[in-house]
Amino acid sequence: MSYVPHTATQIEEMLQEIGVKNYEDLIKAIPLELRLENGIDIPNGLSELEVINHLSKVGSENRKAIDSVSFLGGGSYDHFIPSAVNALLSRSEWYTAYTPYQPEVSQGTLQAIYEYQSVVCDITGMDVANASVYDGATALTEAMLLALRHGKRKTKILVSAGIHPHYMQVIDTYASTSGVDVKVIESKNGITDIHELDANIDDSVAAFIFSQPNFFGLLEDADSLVKISHGAGALAAVSVYPVSLGMLSSPGEYMADIVTAEGQCLGNPVGFGGPYLGIFAAKQKLIRQIPGRISGETVDRDGKRGYVLTLQTREQHIRRGKATSNICTNEGLNALAAVIYMALIGKRGFQELAELCYHKAHYLYEQICNLDGYSAEYPGEFFNEFTIHTPVPAKEVVDKAAEKGFFPGIRLDRFYPNMDHSLLIAVTEKRSRQEMDDLVEVLAQI
Repeated sequence: MSYVPHTATQIEEMLQEIGVKNYEDLIKAIPLELRLENGIDIPNGLSELEVINHLSKVGSENRKAIDSVSFLGGGSYDHFIPSAVNALLSRSEWYTAYTPYQPEVSQGTLQAIYEYQSVVCDITGMDVANASVYDGATALTEAMLLALRHGKRKTKILVSAGIHPHYMQVIDTYASTSGVDVKVIESKNGITDIHELDANIDDSVAAFIFSQPNFFGLLEDADSLVKISHGAGALAAVSVYPVSLGMLSSPGEYMADIVTAEGQCLGNPVGFGGPYLGIFAAKQKLIRQIPGRISGETVDRDGKRGYVLTLQTREQHIRRGKATSNICTNEGLNALAAVIYMALIGKRGFQELAELCYHKAHYLYEQICNLDGYSAEYPGEFFNEFTIHTPVPAKEVVDKAAEKGFFPGIRLDRFYPNMDHSLLIAVTEKRSRQEMDDLVEVLAQI
């Protein structure tokens, strides 16, 4: 039986209601050459067994990513995920959970969110964290919107050129429909030009936004950037790579006001770009402006511990004009994966993870820089990601390395056309010394 949602009579009634004689009138704006006059030539149906065999055969013709060694980064990282994460995450009480509107029947979900928020505050050094948002890009954009609400009449935002280009696109999209003036502070040797920031910031600026590490993998002078921002009365918002916080100073230590992050690296697979996890945390003074929702711990009338949604600030709960965000669903399952992952590795494990990424990246960096024709694009300090200048176009390096079973990094000309000889390389704890040495050998042959 075919799926036909409306009868001919219902279709006729709808056409009469909107004042159209027939269906053809609805699509007359579509050129004839773009229409499928004779439908789609679809072969006859197959049985389940035949479909499985056919798809298996087609899939076997692809180069298997699982057999390749990945040095890709740029916001999505190939970290090891303990089997226990998925084992716990796949339990039915978690897998089907939705927003906990009724706390009396949602204690497990609310507690999981509360524990997640606590972990986020612990690693970022912030006072409060929400139940997560969509991804790193929307989290950073929400930071911009929070700063504008907090600044009230301020309509200007300064953004470091070192943030992820995709994040910049999302910020521009929101700003273009909101009358927000966004100015990019250019980089110098790969990091934010502090003198340009100082020259452009004034009391009309609601916030300065930057990344730590930045998109090129370099470490910014966060203390100076935050100090300059606060000196002009602006908030300082930073997008961080969570794993780096196992080694680097937390945003709370350098007095950032808002912290966002892409949480994929915490127990979530690369997964073709999603679903991901937007981390959002801030200082206590900004709690009423935080988007999304916050789970809080309390006691019931019998003195027993319980959990509730402490703050619910979206448009379904308060007057639309007062809502801080229209985000409707936190990435609850991804946030749960993150908190399970963090609980499994523990505080010391989190530090060791960061140290492994740092030292392995620096080993590979030195080996590549010793190759003829290869050099560091920027001389600054980095965590686990670095930019290399290649002797031939980076596209050629990527294509030839892929033939040998390596994803050697991200071509930066995808984002910056003039950087066609630049490769962004990331190293995680999963990469062995043998894999890194093999990559160096492949690069030497190109």
